[in-house]
Amino acid sequence: MTIPSSREACLALDAADPLAGFRARFHLPAGQIYLDGNSLGVLPLATPERLARVIREEWGEGLIRSWNSPSPESGLGAGWVDAPLRVGERLAPLLGAAPGQVAVADSTSVNLYKLLAMALQLRPERRVIVSEADNFPTDLYIAQGLIAQLGGRHELRLLPAGASLADYRAALDDQAAVLMLSQVSYRSGALHDMRALSAAAHAAGALTLWDLAHSAGALPLALDADGADFAVGCGYKYLNGGPGAPAFLYIARRWQGQATSPLSGWFGHAQPFAFEPDYRPAPDIAQALCGTPPILGLSALEVGIEQFEGVDMAQLRAKSLALSELCIGLVESRLAGQGFVLASPREAARRGSQVCWQHPQAWPICQALIARGVVGDFRAPDILRFGFTPLYLRHVDVWDAVEQLAQVMASDEWRQARFQARGKVT
Repeated sequence: MTIPSSREACLALDAADPLAGFRARFHLPAGQIYLDGNSLGVLPLATPERLARVIREEWGEGLIRSWNSPSPESGLGAGWVDAPLRVGERLAPLLGAAPGQVAVADSTSVNLYKLLAMALQLRPERRVIVSEADNFPTDLYIAQGLIAQLGGRHELRLLPAGASLADYRAALDDQAAVLMLSQVSYRSGALHDMRALSAAAHAAGALTLWDLAHSAGALPLALDADGADFAVGCGYKYLNGGPGAPAFLYIARRWQGQATSPLSGWFGHAQPFAFEPDYRPAPDIAQALCGTPPILGLSALEVGIEQFEGVDMAQLRAKSLALSELCIGLVESRLAGQGFVLASPREAARRGSQVCWQHPQAWPICQALIARGVVGDFRAPDILRFGFTPLYLRHVDVWDAVEQLAQVMASDEWRQARFQARGKVT
C-alpha cells in the first residue's frame, strides 16, 4: 500500500473516498481529531431528535401505552416491548447473521456470563475454557467468577498473546468445552481468524464464544459462515450508540432451546405477561433477555445502527486498513528513534481498526495530544492507542494527528506536570 507523501495527497484521497459522505451524519467537535471511536463512538446527528421524540411523545404522551404497538383508536404506542429483538434484527446483517439470532440487552459482561454458562451446559462432561491472557479483562473476570460459582470444577486455560493456530489446536483437547476469544484485541488490535479457530474448536468437540466489542461496525463479519456458536459485543464503540449503550448477543439457531440462560428474568419467559409463578424459557433468542429493556439506550443504539445503511463493508474495511497503514508509515518515518514500538500486527490483514504503540511515556504523551485536540487513549501499562472509524475519519486527520504527535515529541511537551496525573478513566 503506497503511503501518501504529503498533506495534499491525503486531501486528494479524501476527495475520492466513496465513504466521504457518511461523515456528514455525525457531530464532530470543531478543533478535534477523534481517534477514540474504538472506545466511545461519536454522536450521530439524528440521535438527539430521536431521543427527544421518544421522551416527548412516546414517554411523555404515550406513557405505559408505548410498550405496545400503536393503537388504531388512539394512534398511541411505540412497540417498546419488541425493541430488543427489533434492534437485534437491524444489527444482524452487520454481524453476518441470519434473522432470529441476535438480541440487544444488558451489558457485554452480563451477556458473556449468560452465554458462557449456556455453552458449559452444552458440554457438561468437559471442564476447560480456553482463552488468551491478553483477552479483555472483563471476559476473564466473568469466566473466573462463573468457575467459582460452579464449585471450582472448571479451568480457565490461557494462551499467550500471539499464540498460533497450532497452539490453539493443541490447547483444544478432549476437556475443552469452550473457546472464548475477542476477535480483535483491545490492547494490540490483533485480529483472530474466526473461521479457522471456530473450525479448530469444533474439530475438538468444543464450542466458540466470540467477543465482538472491537469488531462490530469496524470490519465485515460473517458469524454464520464462520461457524460461530455464540457472540457478544457492545453498542457504544463503532456502532455509535452512546455511553453505556446496550450490548448485543448472538446465539446460533442450532443452539437455541438447547440450554437455559442462568439469568431467568421475566423478559426471557415464554409469556412474560402471563405472570406465571414458574419460569418457562422462551424457545428462541428471546430467552437470552432478562430484565425490562432500557428504551432510551435502545433508541439511541438503533440510530447508530441506522448510520450503516448504504455502507459497503468491503469499502469500509479497505479504508480502515488504508488509515492504519498511513498511521504506521508516518509514525515510523517521522518519529524514528523516539521510542515508539508498533504493538499491532504489521500485516494489515491481521489488524482490526486500530493501531497501538508501545512507549514508556505513553500516558503523558496521550494527554499532551488530547490537549492539542488529538483524542486517542491509553491502555496500561504502556500502550498509546489510535482507533480508526472509517465512516467519519479522513486521511488528512491521520496526517494532522501525526504532525501533532511529532510536535509533542520535538518540544518535550509531554514532560509537563499537568500531563502526569491520571484520572479514574484512562
